[in-house]
Amino acid sequence: MYRSPCYFLKLMIHSTCARNLLNLHTFMPNTTSAKKALRQSKKKNLINTRAKNSYKKAIKETVGFIGENNKEKAKEMLRIAIKKIDKAAKKKVLKKNTASRKKSRLARAINKIKG
Repeated sequence: MYRSPCYFLKLMIHSTCARNLLNLHTFMPNTTSAKKALRQSKKKNLINTRAKNSYKKAIKETVGFIGENNKEKAKEMLRIAIKKIDKAAKKKVLKKNTASRKKSRLARAINKIKG
């Protein structure tokens, strides 16, 4: 059975051993400025990931309280979620309009709760 070279490349990339080899050899910076850029990139990635996880967790908790029809707790969590969404937007993890849309949809969902 004939297998194309792309098939083997995909197989290689999906195995963890090959992925580590690719990271070690092909993406290793040579110049000092490239090394610094890599350090900065890793640091930014970590900060952005924390901000993203933070606002996503707050949204999930708020949606959980909305699902339970608990208006008071949902409003408390909305305040926290809005704060975290705004921080993420300030750090450019989220676009301004996306942040606004997420906040608006959460508020609308809470206002629909009877209670």
